Amino acid sequence: MQRVGIDVGGTFTDLFVWDPDTGVGRTAKALTTLEDLSDGVFEALEKAEVDLSQVDFLVHGSTTAVNALIERSFPEPAFITTGGFRDLVEIGRAHREHTYDPYQTKPEPLSRRRNRFGVTERTRPDGSISKELDEAAVREAAVTIKERGIKNVAVGYLNSYANPANELRTKQILEEDIPGVLVAVSSDIPKFRELGRFMTAIVRAALLPVMGDYFNRLESRLAGAGFTGALCVIKSNGGIVRAAAAKERPEELIESGPAGGVSAAALLSKRTGRSHLVTTDMGGTSFDVCLVEDGQGLIRDDYEIEWDMPIIAPMLDIRSIGAGGGSIAWIDEGGSLRVGPRSAGSNPGPACYRLGGTAPTVTDANLVLGRLDPSLGGKLSLDREAAELAIASVAEPLGLDVLSCAEGILRIGTESMASAIKMISVDRGRDPRDYTVVTFGGAGAMHSAAIAMSLGIREVIVPPFAGVASAFGATAMDFRLDTEKTWYSDCAEVSPDALEARYAELEEETRNRLAEHGSDQMEVEISRTAGMRYVGQSYEVETAVPDGSLDSSSISTIVDSFHHAHELEHGVRSDDFAVAIVNLRVTGVGRLPKPDLDSSAPGGIAAGGESGSRPVYFNGAWVDTPVHPGGSLRDLGTIQGPAIIQYEETTLVLPPGSEGEVDRDHNVVITITGIESVSGEPLSVPANSETRG
Repeated sequence: MQRVGIDVGGTFTDLFVWDPDTGVGRTAKALTTLEDLSDGVFEALEKAEVDLSQVDFLVHGSTTAVNALIERSFPEPAFITTGGFRDLVEIGRAHREHTYDPYQTKPEPLSRRRNRFGVTERTRPDGSISKELDEAAVREAAVTIKERGIKNVAVGYLNSYANPANELRTKQILEEDIPGVLVAVSSDIPKFRELGRFMTAIVRAALLPVMGDYFNRLESRLAGAGFTGALCVIKSNGGIVRAAAAKERPEELIESGPAGGVSAAALLSKRTGRSHLVTTDMGGTSFDVCLVEDGQGLIRDDYEIEWDMPIIAPMLDIRSIGAGGGSIAWIDEGGSLRVGPRSAGSNPGPACYRLGGTAPTVTDANLVLGRLDPSLGGKLSLDREAAELAIASVAEPLGLDVLSCAEGILRIGTESMASAIKMISVDRGRDPRDYTVVTFGGAGAMHSAAIAMSLGIREVIVPPFAGVASAFGATAMDFRLDTEKTWYSDCAEVSPDALEARYAELEEETRNRLAEHGSDQMEVEISRTAGMRYVGQSYEVETAVPDGSLDSSSISTIVDSFHHAHELEHGVRSDDFAVAIVNLRVTGVGRLPKPDLDSSAPGGIAAGGESGSRPVYFNGAWVDTPVHPGGSLRDLGTIQGPAIIQYEETTLVLPPGSEGEVDRDHNVVITITGIESVSGEPLSVPANSETRG
């Protein structure tokens, strides 16, 4: 039986098929169909000639959830909360995004004030009820909600993390009084901070109809095509769950798309022996980056969909900017050339696609400079003249010729992407020069070496499946579930037995949830962490907790681990301040077989053919540049830049000052030699530190 990975992006829908029996992998790429995303999915399945009756796992990742939030394309939810607190989600944390900007305004709330209702109830932090729920007020709110035609409701009460009784009763009343209503309760997210818990419940309520409708339609179409296997969905924490569970917790799918690429990078980390990677995924619309350390993507709990709108669910720390092949070049009010964040997307697309787009994009610039094959390996005919006309529309007002403007577009885009890597690494106390760049996405390999040059990074890895990395990563993912509970205790006073008992409860719950996904047929791994802080701090650091029974020495070990983690994240530690545990987390992983990279490439991933050459524009001059098919690299040894390597789903650009070599898994390992920055100025690059391993 085969395993299929699908990644629905803003511009392209990517597919990777792996046959465990033969070890052969093949790929397909289709334009994303925004009217009905499942159309693009089935187009990709047809291109790859997938027989759905022979597929046991179809793993799906997409940007559907995050796009719905960004575009506000969801039915507005109602929100019921403790009386006197209905404005909390709008007040937020009462601080400013830009300290010195007097004109800033907060984003519009996801649930307007008219659709937020306060009812009498109160739960104490210890879980006891001080005020009983006013059920009449709940029913009165339900009448208004029903009259307004709202079918999705969030419920968030103070301290419900300690006792969910009032929220669950409210949910029961709403389901009795509003037929077909979808209700999200904040007690499903058992953390003590109200804003994050309430916002997460509201986001869940907003996405329940969106993701439920999409997955229901997709499941119906798949079943009609003969699919009898398991439809699984990529979660933001780097794991997968079955679609039924994903529909119940759609807020956990916000980083579903790029999480597949992080999974692919984690597999590469183990295969190549490189412990510190920075993944870059450049598609048609966005550029996503994430750090991978010791085979794991870094996790965060403070994701914000917009300013002061936090979601408190474990997510891979993926940062995204509007920089992709479809990013539009434009001139700002000061007369400067800008690139992105607006994108041409799949409709109308870049000007060279001849689908109606006229704005100049990064893809148009790459075509004009000779870096893209106008036939895209025979898959699509690109219009160079249309690309030149589009770029001329911004070149002429700036007094530039088309080639200089096109090169400027790429340089600006490169620096924007380099800044995103700085943002994710420096913000977490890491030096980007200690990492190897792993590049993914249909457009990523064209820019990865230039990005590394800008940052002073010595090494870049381009896997043969780079153009469909998120889809490939989907086939290499495991089931992963996180179970959490707020549990506050000063470490000087914590009882090891009490802490062990709490973890035992969470582990049992995690194993029960994994059983619903068929864990009896998997190797299951359970790990523990704790959200910890110095007493008086307002933020926590995730800290590893030892497995097995805990004793007093275990507490000392946990505290030492916290000091180390805090120093790594924030650059400081103090053995003088008291340390407290705030939150407990158990992560359960159900391991699945992984694709064998040796046998899955080159196959249908790397394009065949013979080497040749074509003129390519680098640093202000045309250079006759070797062009190699991805399927013939093993015989070439070291490939000196400049050079172009063409794959089925992407193009790799080796600029001057770089060289590439193919490893056992058909990855191209790029070394930046005596490098120059993209501006042409000499750049002093330190050797990678010993922390690389």
